[in-house]
Amino acid sequence: MFAIETKELSYAFSRSTKVVDNISLQVPEKSIYGFLGPNGAGKTTTIRLLTSMLLAGHDNIFLFGESLKNSQPHIFKNIGTLIETPSLYLHLTAFENLQVIALLRNIRKERINDVLAIVGLSKAANRQVKVFSLGMKQRLGIAMALLPDPKLLILDEPANGLDPQGIIEIRQLLIQLNKEFGKTIFVSSHLLGEIEKTCTHIGVIHQGSLRYQGTLNEMKRSAFSTGEVVFKIPNAADWLQRIQPDYPLAKQISQDEIIFSFAYPDEVTKINRALVHNDVPVEAIHVRGGLEEWFLKIIDDNAKN
Repeated sequence: MFAIETKELSYAFSRSTKVVDNISLQVPEKSIYGFLGPNGAGKTTTIRLLTSMLLAGHDNIFLFGESLKNSQPHIFKNIGTLIETPSLYLHLTAFENLQVIALLRNIRKERINDVLAIVGLSKAANRQVKVFSLGMKQRLGIAMALLPDPKLLILDEPANGLDPQGIIEIRQLLIQLNKEFGKTIFVSSHLLGEIEKTCTHIGVIHQGSLRYQGTLNEMKRSAFSTGEVVFKIPNAADWLQRIQPDYPLAKQISQDEIIFSFAYPDEVTKINRALVHNDVPVEAIHVRGGLEEWFLKIIDDNAKN
């Protein structure tokens, strides 16, 4: 079963332009699904449709097999959301902010301490939120989403604006929620590197259209299916003659660099193994192409169509 499934989902703010155009998402249960795209691609609009902040015109959104349109409000008991930045009472403590939500949703008080521990804010429970860093505020927002113990978390750009430490903390938290607590996580981002480090499945949206959908491994195979790899080898010219009998297309591109072409991802490992076996002093390896170039190509191909 899919935690989220949409069937040709579309939305337009005006008749002239579709912000979301016939998107068919398939988010497996207990996956971390990265919804990737540049700013303005339609990520937030899609999330607002998934959470009924915007209303789809047709019955084409399903959460855990149930129609979103026909299963409200009880369907939201299984969903926690953080859309952009959390709405917090800055003059209250972290505990008090969560207590407000718990009272409104009739959630037991003990659950507050549980979620504070999960997001790593137990020691800050009685501190006013106005002194929190942006990363701590984001983690408190995720704690709010976790209060009802939902099966699905929908997060819109949770690492946006964070410093490197904050980004790492959010990444580790999402992986923990997935692996230890079995949460399905649908997370939008424009940060390709974070999606790669965090997610099991990927969807790429551009100009409102879903351009790619698959597992992380499938994405990597697409990105690294062909390319070039640069090996840093001191005094490259001295080694090139020994290398070329086995790799006739190898070329020296600088004093300390030799470039090889490859057709399959595992060829990079094989090339490196062969060089080391022949005592070639490899100091560094850099793959040209890869995920960033693959992502930009998808966007560029879409712009041309």
